[in-house]
This record gives sequence, structure tokens and C-alpha cells, in this order.
Amino acid sequence: VQLQASGGGLVQAGGSLRLSCAASDSSFRRYTIGWFRQAPGKEREFVSAIKWNEGSSMYADSVKGRYIVSRDNAKNTVYLQMNSLIPEDTAIYYCATTLGVRSSWPDPQMYYVWGQGTQVTVSS
Repeated sequence: VQLQASGGGLVQAGGSLRLSCAASDSSFRRYTIGWFRQAPGKEREFVSAIKWNEGSSMYADSVKGRYIVSRDNAKNTVYLQMNSLIPEDTAIYYCATTLGVRSSWPDPQMYYVWGQGTQVTVSS
């Protein structure tokens, strides 16, 4: 399976963006799809994850209440709706797949297929 992330852009603080992570085929529905972000000079940071076949999800504390992760069966796509954006959300956002258990979802080393990343820039 291959993943392609898209939907990034430049937005003012307080605004919204919706990122998409499109899979090359439906086989990825057996995975958990995670979203990570990496700002310049910082380590890759967990943002959110969704287990496709159950719909269960997880969020980092820094985005809880502002971001919503969802999936669309018909389009083989996972979305990350980002609201109330702040400058600290500026980063390259990546989606990736894992078969790990829920407790491992925040660990980027548990993921083995990564999309190419999409830039999100939030201006103050």
C-alpha cells in the first residue's frame, strides 16, 4: 500500500484546514492510520490515529478538542480536520500505517509505510 498526504497550506491563526491521506488500495483498511508532524529542528511528533475497521481514535493532548480524524470507505481516505489552528501547529504533516496495538500508536517507530508529507503553515 502507498499513502499520499495532501491538503496543507497557509492559514491564519484561528483558521481551519483539512488534510487527506489517500491509500493506493483498500488493503490498508486493516491498519491503523496515524498522523504525525515535524517542525524544523524538532522531532517527529504524534498527532492522531484511527483504527480503520473499528473507527477508534486517539489524539495528542496538544490537539485534542481542535482536531478530528475520520475515514471514508468509498474513497480509501483518512482525513484530519484541523480547527482553531495556532502558529505552533506549523509543521510538515505525515500519515503512516501501523498494525501495532493502541498503546504503541504514538510511537513513530511502529509505523512502516509513510506518505510524503504536506506542509501546514499557520501565521499569527
